[in-house]
Amino acid sequence: MRRVIHTAQALVDAVVEVPHLPQRGGNVMATSYTRYAGGAVTILLAAARCGASAVHAGSVGTGPNGDLIRATLADDGIPVSSPPVADLDTGVCVVMLEASAERTFVTTMGAERRVTHQSLSTARPGPGDIVCVSGYSLIEPTVTGLLPWLESLEGVEVVLDPGAVFTDLPADVRTRALAATTVWTGNAAEAEALAGSADLERAPARVAAHLRPDSVVVVRDGERGCAVRVGGADVLVPGFPQTPVDTNGAGDTHTGALCARAAQPAVPSREVREWAEAARYANAAAAIKVTRRGPTTVPTAAEVEEFLAGSAR
Repeated sequence: MRRVIHTAQALVDAVVEVPHLPQRGGNVMATSYTRYAGGAVTILLAAARCGASAVHAGSVGTGPNGDLIRATLADDGIPVSSPPVADLDTGVCVVMLEASAERTFVTTMGAERRVTHQSLSTARPGPGDIVCVSGYSLIEPTVTGLLPWLESLEGVEVVLDPGAVFTDLPADVRTRALAATTVWTGNAAEAEALAGSADLERAPARVAAHLRPDSVVVVRDGERGCAVRVGGADVLVPGFPQTPVDTNGAGDTHTGALCARAAQPAVPSREVREWAEAARYANAAAAIKVTRRGPTTVPTAAEVEEFLAGSAR
């Protein structure tokens, strides 16, 4: 089986549940506080639990945060290919989770930003492997090592999750990243920022215009599901509406499950039907995730299959 290799930031999510965000300069009392391994970890866990062989190629620090990252990945059999950063711990993402399940982030930078061509190469991507890239890695200092390494790869599937930061990147960085991308997967707001439309019927074609002709486009829109474009053909893939308790990690769960399904064929496929089936599976994984608290509570393949079977009745 082809591997799912993630290059982005594994962070510690410091999650505080709050009834609402405080006013500027104000205060609000949190009802809970929990530390989780998050960021790229969620995608890797989703990929591994949905049946893929997953590897983390990003950098992990030395200290309590790095230890939590490594332990969480190890519990699911996911190796970290790069050596530990000896003199710095992994950074933290403070997540303020409201009662509505909406979340707001403040992120620090730490050892996860110390990536180089050499450290990334420890994953040894081979033909057919799936290499995941985040738009948040395309800023300094990570972009300096990541982008030339990405452009040196041959025969791999490059999955870009652009994030909200992508359209603020320098034009040459955006152009180079999109030129290397073979699968673009983002939410409707990110599609609108790149291509001027958040509409599931129009956005995939507009995003595809920025990519190489054989690329796959997946545009997510929460409970509505997603739209998939492959080879000029578009398919709307309905979602599975749930009452959410925590939307943190839902998009990452979708990406990880999508990559796991894409990793199964021996040869990368460009059939829209197969990608639509993978997207339906990913929609189900994300639907389960939003009913659970914490970014590490992604479902297993058995749970997704059971969910899909129940939805078909």
